Amino acid sequence: MKVEDSYPKRIVCLTEECVETLYLLGEQDRIVGISNYAVRPKNVRKDKKVICSFINANIEKILSLEPDLVIGYSDIQAEIAKKLIKRGITVWINNYRNIDGIKIMINQLGLLVGKQNISIKLTNQIDKEIKRIKDNSSKLSSKPKVYFEEWFDPIISSIKWVSEIIEVCGGENFCNSINAGSLAKDRIISNDSEIISFNPDIILVSWCGKKFRKEKMVSRKKWNLINAVKNNEIYEIDSSIILQPGPAALTDGLKIINNIIQKWCSKQTK
Repeated sequence: MKVEDSYPKRIVCLTEECVETLYLLGEQDRIVGISNYAVRPKNVRKDKKVICSFINANIEKILSLEPDLVIGYSDIQAEIAKKLIKRGITVWINNYRNIDGIKIMINQLGLLVGKQNISIKLTNQIDKEIKRIKDNSSKLSSKPKVYFEEWFDPIISSIKWVSEIIEVCGGENFCNSINAGSLAKDRIISNDSEIISFNPDIILVSWCGKKFRKEKMVSRKKWNLINAVKNNEIYEIDSSIILQPGPAALTDGLKIINNIIQKWCSKQTK
């Protein structure tokens, strides 16, 4: 048996980050099914068959594709994974939630398809850019307080990789002011007085695929006292960029947040 024969040839991706990673590795031909949240690269949903959302999947449709590997993410997709495993399908669920974990995922996926040389180059490029931005941000004369909101009802904040990106870019992250867990249910802000007290200079928003309604946020009780609201420093970031623990967050997401923080800092020196 040749080594290349041991690599999966028919992969179903239940989330978008593994889709983007396989394309970056040049292994997109192995993909036979994708999530309807996959949008990177641009025409992926025209090229590949959509078989699931994030929490719902058509098991029979997945089985009809005869996958030799299904890739998913986190405890949220545990039930989908369980059903597939019971039907004899090999499933890989990664559960990484920080910057280092995302890079590990990229390299592990590289190993799975025999392209570790390319995945290492990709993660090295990411490391280089993170170091560059971190070095520059260490020279900032002032650090903005930054609050990131990923859902509004209930309010959920402080997802780990975004919190780390904010810190890389020189922001003081809201996550550090609360005892935030890794799971979404552990990051619910039941009392938004914590956010008001933190008084962020910048608010970043990505409502998990739902269009952000600024008026809904700023009309919250006493949010008019927050610096970011008073100074109109509220920015929406596309969830396909920042809320998927993959290359997009560590490339485009990192760049967007860094530009926002740099712009805020330049205003303080005028």
